[in-house]
Amino acid sequence: MKLNILPFFLLLFSVFSFGQKLEYSTSTIPDSLKLNANAVVRLSEINIDIISQKSMVIKAVQITTVLNELGLRSLDLSESYDKNRKINKIEATTYNASGQELKVYKRKDFKDTSVADGFSVFNDNRALYLDYTPIAYPFTIVFVTEVSTSNTAFIPPWSPVDDYLVSTEKTSLTIYFKPELKLKKKEANFSDKYALEKKETDSSISYSSKNLVAKKREELSPSFVESFPFVYFALENFALENVEGKASNWADFGKWYYQSLLVDTEGISEETQAKLKQLVGDEKKPIEIAKIVYKYVQEKTRYVSVQVGIGGWKPMLANDVDRLGYGDCKALTNYTRCLLKSVGVPSYYTVVYAGTDETKDLQNDFASLQGNHVILTLPIDNKLVWLECTSQLQPFGFQGDFTDDRNVLLVKPEGGEIVKTRVFAETDNLKYTKASYEINQDGNFIGKAKITSKGLQYDNEFGKERMSREDQIKNYKEEFDNINNLKINKITLNNNKDKIEFTEDLELEAEGYAQNSGVKLMFALNAFDQSSYVPKKYRTREFPFEMDRGYTNEDEIEITIPEGYIVEAKPNGIEQETEFGYYKIEFNTLSSSKILCKRKLVIKKGFYDKSKYESYRKFRETIAKTDNSKIVITKA
Repeated sequence: MKLNILPFFLLLFSVFSFGQKLEYSTSTIPDSLKLNANAVVRLSEINIDIISQKSMVIKAVQITTVLNELGLRSLDLSESYDKNRKINKIEATTYNASGQELKVYKRKDFKDTSVADGFSVFNDNRALYLDYTPIAYPFTIVFVTEVSTSNTAFIPPWSPVDDYLVSTEKTSLTIYFKPELKLKKKEANFSDKYALEKKETDSSISYSSKNLVAKKREELSPSFVESFPFVYFALENFALENVEGKASNWADFGKWYYQSLLVDTEGISEETQAKLKQLVGDEKKPIEIAKIVYKYVQEKTRYVSVQVGIGGWKPMLANDVDRLGYGDCKALTNYTRCLLKSVGVPSYYTVVYAGTDETKDLQNDFASLQGNHVILTLPIDNKLVWLECTSQLQPFGFQGDFTDDRNVLLVKPEGGEIVKTRVFAETDNLKYTKASYEINQDGNFIGKAKITSKGLQYDNEFGKERMSREDQIKNYKEEFDNINNLKINKITLNNNKDKIEFTEDLELEAEGYAQNSGVKLMFALNAFDQSSYVPKKYRTREFPFEMDRGYTNEDEIEITIPEGYIVEAKPNGIEQETEFGYYKIEFNTLSSSKILCKRKLVIKKGFYDKSKYESYRKFRETIAKTDNSKIVITKA
């Protein structure tokens, strides 16, 4: 009997096809987008509707195929909310490699959590997030959100590139707005390498791109926001936590900031004013008065974050900080400003991007709500002095690498001004090592070292004084990892906050520092400051490279060899001067038993074309090789 199998086949096909999205199948991704990729953004579509000065809706669809476990890092399955930011819709759907639907996640499946920073005593910011663990790779996830907010001061920037090692198949952003709100835009890092399409009308603007291949992160590359295309947006007429603002430039923006967020916070009690005047006494110099006030704030207050509504941007009342003894960066900075004002020393509340994250500079040509931190600026003797008011440890007037070398906004009553914080030159960031050691006939090492650090090198080192003895020893063993079997016998630290200078006096020893062959000993003369760093070699480099800070290391090390030994072979010194820096090391014979190793290394701050990368790499290779130069001594 002949069976008709066609209906049965169609039934199986219909069952298999139900819930299947063939366009989500991994097989439909072009091979070029899989190359070097841990994930592929199949579609990123963002639509922003700015309905009014106090109303904005953001709709987003992100479809991502995660190719391997590392690709999970590219997923952000979360959305934040607060009393002025509502999540109208949030859901996700997962698909397997062939595009078959696995599971749909609704709002109830998302976890609700505080986004407190660990320091906040008050924080109303929360987030919904999906804690998703895949059962197999690759998989595809569709993430859909809709958010409405009354804060139009923040319009998210757009980039066609999600991250390193992530390809993009199709991406777009569209913004609809009322012309009277005056949408501003800034395009950065646009080039022919990225095919971007833009459409613009009086009430809308859109950007799109497709088929962008994944890029590998390269050593010493500039930050992500400096390397890839970005578009930034802002309204001239905006709202922040129901406070309306208007600013076409930084002067206007700073004036709005002062009048809306600072002017009504300045009250200081008569009791505190009297106490300050007593502390200041007959002192007339503004810089010395400021030091007295700064010390008073450091001893009286501690850092605690407050992030509720406008409190995320508006500082606590100065009187409340005075009464409670704590505050966040805004509150403590404003409090210090108000104290200084009460004793006749002017200063400016200053907005900055702090830290070493991707974004470091406020954009001086694009006035908008920017920054993640606040410091204080004192105009004294035609100079600007910067104060970090959240720290109980930072010396007066010292910034460190948390806020150095970047554009900041001075908020003045008459308006805002963009200035640059201190740039530390390579000569400012000095570490000087004066040391001596002797080698005995067994190859053992015993020595002393005095290390003095200034500038940003001070910033790197002064935290050692707060370490436990155990952690100090661990740190030194890592620092001098070229000395095997190292034993630290004595540690004396001195933190001179007036000079901003940190000194380390060490006594140390090590068994078997020299290789001992019975009649000969071989060891590296430069025991205390070896640089082994050599940048990675690339067959073809794509990005420029950058040294964002320069520094200088100088060393004088006196070496004593054991009695009855003579020098059989001693390394030659070398001197190299390049556009990247300077290196000189010399090994001078002082007597039959003493050798002086003198070394100077200067690395310059700079931004360089990719064509120069190999020259820099060879410069560092020479330093690493020469720093480890060894002497051979033998019994006479």
